[in-house]
Amino acid sequence: MKKRVLSIMAMGLILVPFLFATVSAKTLKIGSMSPLTGPYASDGTDIKNGVWTAIKVFEEAGGIPGYDKIEFFPQDTACDPRQAVAAANKLLNLGVVGVVGAYCSSSTIPSSEVLDEESIPMITPASTHQDVTDRGLEYMFRMCGRDDDQAPAAAKFIKESLGAKTIFIVDDKTTYSQGLADGVRIAIEKLGVKVLGHEHVNQGDKDFSAILTMAKQKNADVFYMSLQGYSPAAMMTLQAKRLGLKSQIVTQDACFQPKYMGVAKAAAEGVYLTYGFTDPTTPEYKAFEERYVPKYGAIAAYATYAYDSTTALLKAIKAAGSTEPAKIKAELMKLDYQGVAKHIKFGPKGDSGSSYIAFKVVDGKFVPYWEPVNGLIK
Repeated sequence: MKKRVLSIMAMGLILVPFLFATVSAKTLKIGSMSPLTGPYASDGTDIKNGVWTAIKVFEEAGGIPGYDKIEFFPQDTACDPRQAVAAANKLLNLGVVGVVGAYCSSSTIPSSEVLDEESIPMITPASTHQDVTDRGLEYMFRMCGRDDDQAPAAAKFIKESLGAKTIFIVDDKTTYSQGLADGVRIAIEKLGVKVLGHEHVNQGDKDFSAILTMAKQKNADVFYMSLQGYSPAAMMTLQAKRLGLKSQIVTQDACFQPKYMGVAKAAAEGVYLTYGFTDPTTPEYKAFEERYVPKYGAIAAYATYAYDSTTALLKAIKAAGSTEPAKIKAELMKLDYQGVAKHIKFGPKGDSGSSYIAFKVVDGKFVPYWEPVNGLIK
């Protein structure tokens, strides 16, 4: 009997440290929101993959003291405002301490209000509409650029580099696409370029013959295409070339995706687009490339911004030594370092800015072509 009691006591002594370690082990919960289904799923998956990569790299570098692991909860918004709000509420119920997302501005704006009510920091890697950070939400941050920076840069490029005198504009009526198209129209008119038309298509459209026929008849120097996602833009580019549209096609950051050329193929050659400058020669970019490409393939528009958003969030949590929102925010505002996509430093509204340049599709690749200060890039 005594031996049995001693055995039980011995087992207890062995189990106590194990039980204590189990109880004391803590998990840091991070969420993301992006379209994982629907027409923009490719971009949304790039965001998810960028977040995953950042978490793995951060954990391998030692993680965050006091936490045994970082758990990631990616949520699908499908670029639908109602689904985005539901995703935000789900992340709140899961107990996340920060969120990277969303993709569409029309999803980010309503979902951020849900998260901000509970003081959950949110960093968008992709939503460029100015209202994302202009509403004064305390915990809303943005890693990518803004439409009101991209639009003037695009207008300047179209006027000064392309020498355009006339332009025809089309968008798909989404918060992002129409907001940017409106910005380009206003900026380009100030530069003396005549807008021969500003028309709209619908999300989900696959046949653009009516709009393209109208654009062909107007025969503007530039056909400016502002659509949500690379897929519809690639289809419109392909159909424009088949129809014989002579106008120079210029588009925006949503098309900075290698799959754009995969769909549009030869029709994409010579197309220009604006996107934030990223230096692929930095050690940070090269390290990301070596880690990301073998697993996920070619780096697309929002993978780098998602990686930088996640790293910024985790850096802030680690520096704060806390998950208290106010302390995380304070540390986010102190950040000043070279990320993968760009140098990271948040301004008063939560924007980190972006230096927009023009790229040209040459031999199936995005080649830096023009920048606002010095013009053509040699």
